[in-house]
Parts: sequence; C-alpha cells; structure tokens
Amino acid sequence: MKRTRRRRIVEVIHRVVIGTQAEVDVILAPCGWQINTAIVERLNLSLRQRVAAIRQRSATSCKSETGLTQPLVLFQTYHNFVLPHASLRLPLAEPMATNGSGSTKVWEPRTPAMAAGLTDHRWSLREVLMFRVPPWPQPQTV
Repeated sequence: MKRTRRRRIVEVIHRVVIGTQAEVDVILAPCGWQINTAIVERLNLSLRQRVAAIRQRSATSCKSETGLTQPLVLFQTYHNFVLPHASLRLPLAEPMATNGSGSTKVWEPRTPAMAAGLTDHRWSLREVLMFRVPPWPQPQTV
C-alpha cells in the first residue's frame, strides 16, 4: 500500500496476505528482493491486452469457464514460447551484422521456455498452433 502526500509517495507499506512477513523475508532475503506487485500488475496488463474475454469494456465477455480457459491457455503458451522477454536475453559472443542499415545485433532474444530449458528456439505462432498435444493418460477401468 502506498501513502502519498502532495502527489508524491512518502511511504510504502508491505502487507502479506498469505503466510507471515517473516516467512516471506526468509525466502526473498537471499536474492535481496522485497515484496513487489509490479510483476503481477505487468502480467495483468498483458493479459487484458491480449485476451479479449477479460478486457475491461469488451464486447466479447466470457460466458463460461471454457470460454475463459481456452484463450488463457493460448496466451500462456504464446507468452512462454513465442514472445521474447528483454530480461532473459543473453549477450552474443560477437556482434552480428544485420542485413539492413540498422545497428549490429548484440543480444540473443530468449523466451521463458528457452530460459527454463524446455526448448532451444523461439517458436512461431504457426508452430504453436500446429503442435499436436498428446492425449492425457486415461484411467484404467477394471
């Protein structure tokens, strides 16, 4: 929670909803982090921009759980396999020239799936949509 005075932030109060402040501090202290909602707010904005069913003032609001689940799964896949994230990029060993008149390429773009080791390349949207998901194991009836 932020307290402001004359449109300036004068105090930030961290409030823990699940667990205790001590538990959160133990987990975040080795990284030098504090509780911060900026990451969650950024993800919420990305969701609202890309999933029409949860947009504010949208003509296509969702009417059922599947109407929301399917677009969210597609967004999650796109976000993790297709969309490169600037914070995950790696510097190239040596800069690569571009074909046009632009500056040389010095970073390798990476997706969260690449950073997690799930894939070795950025997927195209076509590749995501054409990927055949194996069926879930069905329970055996006796």
